[in-house]
Amino acid sequence: MLPVLAAAWSLPAVAFLAALLLLRAPAWRSDGRGGVSDLFHELIRYGKTRPPGWSLNYLVPKSWFTHFYVVSVVWNGSLLYWLFRAEFLGESLPSWIQDMHRALGRDSQSEDMADSEYSSALLVLLLLWLHSCRRLAECLWTSVFSNGFIHIVQYYYGLGFYIAVGSTVLCQVPANVRTGKVVRLGYDVPFGDWFESVSCPHYFAELLIYVSMAIMLGFQNVTWWCVVMCVLFNQALAAVLSHEFYEKNFRSYPKHRKAFIPHVF
Repeated sequence: MLPVLAAAWSLPAVAFLAALLLLRAPAWRSDGRGGVSDLFHELIRYGKTRPPGWSLNYLVPKSWFTHFYVVSVVWNGSLLYWLFRAEFLGESLPSWIQDMHRALGRDSQSEDMADSEYSSALLVLLLLWLHSCRRLAECLWTSVFSNGFIHIVQYYYGLGFYIAVGSTVLCQVPANVRTGKVVRLGYDVPFGDWFESVSCPHYFAELLIYVSMAIMLGFQNVTWWCVVMCVLFNQALAAVLSHEFYEKNFRSYPKHRKAFIPHVF
């Protein structure tokens, strides 16, 4: 376990949990008067969940989500390349990565990881990179972005997340290792498959991806489970906002659907 990394991932996890709880509190509903509650909603809402007429200060187009996956493909692809060479060609990781290991408390001289643990880290990084490639392809050739916006804080968090998550995987090993056609831009109630149970199955699937990575790294890897908790609360918050949007805008929206986890939440 790397205490610094675990603590670093715990902070955004707690922040998202707090935001999720505040979202359910009547006192924190937006009143349009420019108070603290309005600032809170400015920071957590994006795209379709931002009511029309809100301030356009510090916003960037929602289509900039694509940047997250461009950064992830390049950055995590580079990390995958270095780890692959270290694992199979016996090369050392770049010096700055070794410095990062030491700064985070990884004592590479005193820890010996089994070959299976090296393979787990490599496999997780590969899956993360493939996941990012898939999401980038969806953004470029499948997704239809509306004229919505995201706050600049959310944008920088997204960029930082994909840099940090790949770096976290790399820190699990010692340093001295060996199109679709657009019909219209409106929103409809989705049906079929997981949509019959939850409003946002893609957010739930995102959580399952990170849980599967955690299982491969080992149940005892507290640092990565902190990453999972961060993803859990982040995706739960986004799912609740989308769920409320559907319930507000579609009177016939199925009452039995949950927001995020089938039959649970």
